[in-house]
Amino acid sequence: MNFSRMIIVARKELTDGFRDRRAIYVVLFSVLFGPIMVAFLLNQIAGQEKAAQDIQIPVVGREFAPVLVNWLEQQSGVELVAGPAEPEAAVRDRKFEFVLVMEKEFAEKFRDSRPAPVQVVSDSTRETSRAKVRRLRALLSHFSSETGALRLIARGISPSVATALKVEDVEVSNSQQRAATVFNMIPMFLILAAFTAGMQIATDSTAGERERGSLEPLLLNPVPRWQLVTGKWLAAVVAAIGGMIATLVVTSVVLSKLSLEDLGIRNQLGTPELLLLIAAIGPMALLAPSMQVYLACFAKSFKEAQSYMSFLIFAAIIPGMASIFHPVANRTWMQPIPFIGQNALAMDILGGKLPSPLILIAAALAAFALAGAFLWLATRSFSSEKIIFGR
Repeated sequence: MNFSRMIIVARKELTDGFRDRRAIYVVLFSVLFGPIMVAFLLNQIAGQEKAAQDIQIPVVGREFAPVLVNWLEQQSGVELVAGPAEPEAAVRDRKFEFVLVMEKEFAEKFRDSRPAPVQVVSDSTRETSRAKVRRLRALLSHFSSETGALRLIARGISPSVATALKVEDVEVSNSQQRAATVFNMIPMFLILAAFTAGMQIATDSTAGERERGSLEPLLLNPVPRWQLVTGKWLAAVVAAIGGMIATLVVTSVVLSKLSLEDLGIRNQLGTPELLLLIAAIGPMALLAPSMQVYLACFAKSFKEAQSYMSFLIFAAIIPGMASIFHPVANRTWMQPIPFIGQNALAMDILGGKLPSPLILIAAALAAFALAGAFLWLATRSFSSEKIIFGR
């Protein structure tokens, strides 16, 4: 087996590929897109939770409920302000995020130890107000339970009589496992980086050369077709691995700069976890270029090949999106399946669970086997006259 020929082809494709600004832009996009999205989303979530700690509550009819108003003013981080004349219209028009409305019969019913009516006017479709509304509802629930207990005590009844159950929450997950549920986007972005970083080279070295007419003289060289295909694949693999590792490193740096404590989690993405993530998702950097090289063989132009790649990227994203709503990390039989397995293994690693070496090897071998199948199919395409005369 003559590796030198494959290395020469790979070096040539890498040199040609990175002379093109489009290839550089694609690699930069694949490296920066994931970390920027993770930082933006986590910052938004942390900002909403932090904003809920210090809230302004617009109140309508505060003169009807002086007891509740005085109690709210004594709570930490709570400021009461005057509410609008038309609460529902103000919230609907997004002039206020929410409004607390005291009904006129509040004082009478409160005095008679009957449920006193209050309204929380809000818009559940507004993401920015959800944390604040939850805080307001928690405050009202606390006031209700506290007042109810005092009423029972005043009548010589123990408040525990009204409590049928004593529910205790026992949290068995650690901070890193809770962090994994927040970081569930990271594996998807790493797989996406493996697909997009090598896409330009894989497409340009096949469909691009076919469109420019430079593929014919290349095929006239006395070099086996499988070595040409493997060389082109290796060039795309180098770009895919580089993009994936760079994305992982940038993501780790970004996470270290975020205030994740506001979300109640800790960032424990250290060097061992980074190496395990590379071992888990690394096979995608071998599989993705093989699929791209094969699909590009059917394209008559570079633009046509790019349209094929867009569908391929969607196929790569779907398992990651599905795992957010339907986790598969605990289903061992799924872990050797390409795409799904890499995502599941990465979620285990982010959750602090060390995957079995046998599972890692099985997932890698499955990806290698599938990559080999696509390379074999691409070699058959290169051996056919249609690769030249099928334009």
